[in-house]
Amino acid sequence: MYTHIVQPGETLYTIANDFRIDLTTLLTANQLHPSSQLLIGQTIDIPTLPDPQSISYSIHVSLNQHTLSLYHNGQLVQQYPIAVGKMLTQTPTGTYVIINKAPNPGGPFGVMWMSLSKQHYGIHGTNDPSSIGRSVSHGCIRMYNQDVTQLAATIPIGTPVTISP
Repeated sequence: MYTHIVQPGETLYTIANDFRIDLTTLLTANQLHPSSQLLIGQTIDIPTLPDPQSISYSIHVSLNQHTLSLYHNGQLVQQYPIAVGKMLTQTPTGTYVIINKAPNPGGPFGVMWMSLSKQHYGIHGTNDPSSIGRSVSHGCIRMYNQDVTQLAATIPIGTPVTISP
């Protein structure tokens, strides 16, 4: 089971939303009450995600370099060009996990959407390949459709994603 560490400003409700799980499920898994106070640094179990120790893949995103690097057992196996958020809608930095995958989401999301554990953010394809390599998105990480298809077929749900400047 994945364990989340409470960050400043988070509540049980925002954590449930970020991980797209029912609040009751979150409360039950952690033996908490809806009025429970959270402390920064407190651990919260996310029962819908696997133990990160069981996942051999990780993703590192460099916003400045416009790259997404895929690692397997700590070894770089692939690096992809990406588009990231523009100045007014920057891609959030931090460590997240892939919580779901949705093929063919339609519109500007290309052929695949993979949600991050931060609501409204994800890694997805694009209907505008010329945007790759630039800072033009609303905060998501855009990839070429063939690249995001390959990535989604490789990584499991629960894969950690670290986004840095």
